[in-house]
Amino acid sequence: MIRIHLGDNLPYLAQLADASVDLIYIDPPFNTGKVQSRTQVRTEADPDGDRVGFGGRTYRTTRLGTRGYDDAFDDYLGFLVPRLEQAHRVLSPCGSLFVHLDYREVHYVKVALDTIFGRDCFQNEIVWAYDYGARATKKWPAKHDNILWYSRHAEDYVFNRDASDRIAYMAPALVGADKAARGKTPTDTWWHTIVSPTGKEKTGYPTQKPLGILERIVKVHSNVGDRLLDFFAGSGTFGDAADRCGRDVALVDNNPEAVQVMAQRFAGRVVEHSAARPSAS
Repeated sequence: MIRIHLGDNLPYLAQLADASVDLIYIDPPFNTGKVQSRTQVRTEADPDGDRVGFGGRTYRTTRLGTRGYDDAFDDYLGFLVPRLEQAHRVLSPCGSLFVHLDYREVHYVKVALDTIFGRDCFQNEIVWAYDYGARATKKWPAKHDNILWYSRHAEDYVFNRDASDRIAYMAPALVGADKAARGKTPTDTWWHTIVSPTGKEKTGYPTQKPLGILERIVKVHSNVGDRLLDFFAGSGTFGDAADRCGRDVALVDNNPEAVQVMAQRFAGRVVEHSAARPSAS
């Protein structure tokens, strides 16, 4: 079941029962200081079109609209910390929290999470590395995000290593044919392309994250039937991953455009919509 809730995530979290969620992933605003927006277009073959693609084929583009949100906070930790404290409270004893950030705020948020969860509950800083987008000319281009993993208990948490997808060895000749064919489990550095601007996965919502990244988190850090939560849901990729893997998931966002994107994305699936506060039971 996918549950989509429109509204402020703090009162939503405050009414959830203690220890009622098994896995939380959030992709909060990165505090870039600007409006995050993305224009969605549709391309279709047209000999008189305005765009030339692979093999000289000509396409016409149709602008479908622009979606966005303001990503600037005077007191970022003042905004985020109360929500992280609630996340800690609602996590089950074997549950985990994943916080997806970038270089701007990750160090400050880690210090805050060390205080909330305890430093011994910090498990990994996962680096998602990609190679796409604008190139800086006065410094090294920033081409990675940071995902902080904290567990509710320092030593007792879900980690289904064998459920992970496998990746290619960088030097397959050094490990032999059998290992090279089998691949290896990922490390704390995840190489994965961004969502293709023209691919089927694209929703048109800004800052959408790849399904492959979130499916890995869902498969390894939860079990079938578990209760999952993303309270900065955006385009709903975490919910998509959870649903595909047989988990029950709640998605919360205060942006009506995000909820609209999720409604379109999950059309035909069993989805519950609500703008009301949840029951504490």
